[in-house]
Amino acid sequence: MGGPKALVELDGEPLVRRALHVLSAGGCSPITVVVGAAATDVRAVLPSDVDVVEAADWAEGMGASLRAGLSALAAREVPPDAALVHLVDLPGVTSAAVARLAAGATPDALRRASYDGRAAHPVLIGREHWAGVIASATGDAGARGYLAGHPALDLVECADVADPDDVDTPEALARFRAR
Repeated sequence: MGGPKALVELDGEPLVRRALHVLSAGGCSPITVVVGAAATDVRAVLPSDVDVVEAADWAEGMGASLRAGLSALAAREVPPDAALVHLVDLPGVTSAAVARLAAGATPDALRRASYDGRAAHPVLIGREHWAGVIASATGDAGARGYLAGHPALDLVECADVADPDDVDTPEALARFRAR
């Protein structure tokens, strides 16, 4: 993408701010943003009311960010019941999809958006699962290994309210803009 995806602009707004709007409108609060590449530049575009956590080992991949975010939430004086994990490169995810997943936010929740039966993002991870996710999150797999075949996993259909396609390349971003 020529730089950190969080700072890529879509309709004049960095993807990270767009994701924040979706989370907030979907009922998520408080919001924690995990930064890595170009952390100072990403922090500069964030509103002051979000918590920011830096994943020092961000170059390892998505697993590092997930571990950093969940560890920060677990260390709070009063940890939330669950964490809704959303990625900045999913501009087609809507607040309606976020709200649908967040409606099941309990400590034992394990919910994942699906699109016509295909598992994707966002993912809701209840506090009781954080240690297991942190232990298994490596590389770019994130929580995939933990979620795969987990008996508690609830797939929540979101194809009627969102689009799961990521924008990992300039071409994918152009296709999204053209829709």
